[in-house]
Amino acid sequence: MREISRTQKIVTVALLIAMDVVLTRVFSINTPILRIGFGFLPVAVCAMMFGPIWAAAAAALADIIGITLFAPMAAPFPGFTLSAALVGVVFGLFLYKSRGHWFRILCAAAINCFGIGLLLNTFWLTIITDNPFFALLPTRLVQSSVMIVIQFVTLNLIEKTMGARIRSHAAGSAGRSNVHQA
Repeated sequence: MREISRTQKIVTVALLIAMDVVLTRVFSINTPILRIGFGFLPVAVCAMMFGPIWAAAAAALADIIGITLFAPMAAPFPGFTLSAALVGVVFGLFLYKSRGHWFRILCAAAINCFGIGLLLNTFWLTIITDNPFFALLPTRLVQSSVMIVIQFVTLNLIEKTMGARIRSHAAGSAGRSNVHQA
């Protein structure tokens, strides 16, 4: 089995970062304290393919690029970038080099939605908005409850339909060189 080259890995991660930015910043329901969408998918796929370190780096870079492109007057908030990286770590720890059993997917989604999304991101929002933590919590709880269902169902579908292909591509067995010899 041929291993994927470093260049192919970097290009793949860059494409997943671009997909993350578009899905998070363009194709999501966004309010100042709420975001519902599919921006988690590229990070989860990156985690399945390359593990927690690459997924954390991709998620953090996507957060920085997204805020730079879509809110140029706002400075990136390090707390949200840390949260994004932690989401990548959690997906990587639960989904990398394992067949995505439904329980592992549920654990990853629960930690990301309730541990990071609900608790940690609500804490970051209290810092930047001066709103009390418990005032933000009900709205954020609704978001997390919706997102855990979206993440669980979507990641299970991806695992069932493309999981083996994603893992084999990362290992290099599915990808042949795109260079055609004359």
